[in-house]
Amino acid sequence: MKKIPVAVQMYTLREESEKDFAGTLKKVAELGYAGVEFAGYGGLTPIELKTLLDGLGLKAVSSHVPLEEIESNLAQVIEDQKILGSKYVVCPYLMPDCRSEKDYYALISVLDQAGEQCHLDGLTLLYHNHDFELALLSDGRMALETIFDDTNSDYVKTELDVYWLTKVGENPGEWMNRYKYRTPLVHLKDMTRDAEQFFAELGTGGVDIEAVLDAGEGAGVQWWVVEQDFSRRTPFESIEISMNYLKSKLPYLANK
Repeated sequence: MKKIPVAVQMYTLREESEKDFAGTLKKVAELGYAGVEFAGYGGLTPIELKTLLDGLGLKAVSSHVPLEEIESNLAQVIEDQKILGSKYVVCPYLMPDCRSEKDYYALISVLDQAGEQCHLDGLTLLYHNHDFELALLSDGRMALETIFDDTNSDYVKTELDVYWLTKVGENPGEWMNRYKYRTPLVHLKDMTRDAEQFFAELGTGGVDIEAVLDAGEGAGVQWWVVEQDFSRRTPFESIEISMNYLKSKLPYLANK
């Protein structure tokens, strides 16, 4: 089995990070996570953040960067990632007024251009899905299929989110296999089995996490990224439960 490392998306710990960014990263490392995916840098410069990460033995895996910033300030985004040692820039979300069919087709060109520039600079651009991209367009394809099928596969990769795929009745493992070697990062999330379908710690809900883990090596996954958008426990408790579950399924994590 390939030893795919595990990171945490720092959005999960946004409230803790606001109080103590460095202390939050220290706790992440203590829980056994090998890396972090950023959604902002806690007011630190990339150089300061890189120094902090190195001292904790953490890797900067990727950064979620708003589409507007990718469009308007890509050179700085790329420079920041190089300083951090991160290889991935992730387009994380489309605002509600940017989800028309026309918007999706316009997005393809934006992603291709930004992806090509990232590629030239040694980075990779990814698109992260929610559930709204699973809506059908006029040609019968889902918006997410259109994004992945019509962009240049050399320049634009995917960060599949298994919670959102499951929520709309899709099989995450099948998506990983369909877009194999375009899925370097995968968001691991679980979902309660009740009608609310709330975010849940890994192994406690109805998402087939084991099937996702089994598909990882064949799909070319480089990092698993744990994220829990909201939790009924403290976020630290949630990511510890999720890590303990992964340790039970991935023996190479047991000594982390």
